[in-house]
Formats: sequence, structure tokens, C-alpha cells
Amino acid sequence: MRQNPSFAMTDVPEIRRIVHGHPWATLVSATDDGLVASHYPVLLEEGRDDLTVVGHVGKPDDLVHGLGQRELLIVLQGPHGYITPRWYGEGKAVPTWNFVSVHLSGVPELLSPQENLAVLDRLVAHFENLAEDPRLMWERPNDAAFVERLEAGTVGFRLTPTKVLAKRKLSQNRPDEVVETIVAGLAADGPYRNPALADEMRRAQETRRAARETAR
Repeated sequence: MRQNPSFAMTDVPEIRRIVHGHPWATLVSATDDGLVASHYPVLLEEGRDDLTVVGHVGKPDDLVHGLGQRELLIVLQGPHGYITPRWYGEGKAVPTWNFVSVHLSGVPELLSPQENLAVLDRLVAHFENLAEDPRLMWERPNDAAFVERLEAGTVGFRLTPTKVLAKRKLSQNRPDEVVETIVAGLAADGPYRNPALADEMRRAQETRRAARETAR
């Protein structure tokens, strides 16, 4: 991902917010046989305030990626969507795509079976607790033997990134009135409705305004 200083996202709490809210990740490795990509959810590590993430892969993806032996790139995609040129006014314009993306890279640490079980338990709870009647990993009809067999088919990892690249391209290069038009278009009913992207643009716009006020 090519970085643009105008779109750079460097605030760690903001990056953590994106990782927490959009845990479905693409894992990319460069192997002797070429690039390989897999798709798994990741979670921020508990008890830390950095960008360390934990996750798992199903066997034999650990061998395919050389997990723990070479650099792993984790790509997370926040809100994104199409921006029609009609929102730019009557002048010449072409469409674009607004997005928020986070790239975390480093050599992951492999987890013990006990650590992996704890991460799998957290992962299930992370999504099941959205429901009023969550079905957690250790609850019946599951039993310990069943859960442990499932764990044995996976490999857990922890990645503390040595490189972080985060980008928030949300029309920051446009005048405030154009941004407001885009946000209104994304929030309205129609073919380009995208409330999540509209909310993310509002957040970025508020940050820009606060920075301008501070600079005065």
C-alpha cells in the first residue's frame, strides 16, 4: 500500500479501533513458491495497548506460510466504498474509492496449545456475545475432548508488528462542503448508500477540524 502523508493514520488508538471493529484479516507471506494469502480473524492481544494481535490458522496453512519462520503481513480492511463524481459538483471529475486499511507485519510467535485454546475461546466469545443467548466454545453440547481435538487442527500465533502502515483515504483533500455532500450521499437511501463509510468520514472530518482549531 503506497502511503500518502495526507492520508496517513498514525494514532494507535484509532488503528486499534479499526482492528477491533474489523477483525477479518488477509494473511500474506512470501514463500519459495511465491506469494500465498489466507483469510482468518484476528483479535487485539488482551492486556496491551499496542497493536499486537493474536489469531490462528488451520493446519497445514502454518506450513504453507512458514508461520513463525518468516515475515507475515496482516491486512485489515475498515469501511470502504465507491464515491461517485456527481458529489463533486458540476466540474470535471472522476469517481474514486474511499477506504481505511491497516497493514501489520512482522515475524509471528507460535502459541502453545493452552494459549491457542484461550485465543479460540476469546474469538468465539467475541462474536457470540453479540447475541442474547451466546453459544460459547466450552458449553454443551461441546465437551473438552471435542474442543481439544479442534484445537489440535489449528496453530495459534501472536504478532507484535515491526512495521505498521495504516491509511485513511476519506476525501481529506476535498473542501469541507464537498466532504459534507459525500457524507450525505453515503448516508442517504440509494445505490451508493454506505452508512459505515459515512460515519468514518464524519470522524475524520471532526479530526481535521480539531487540528485546524489547534493550529490557529
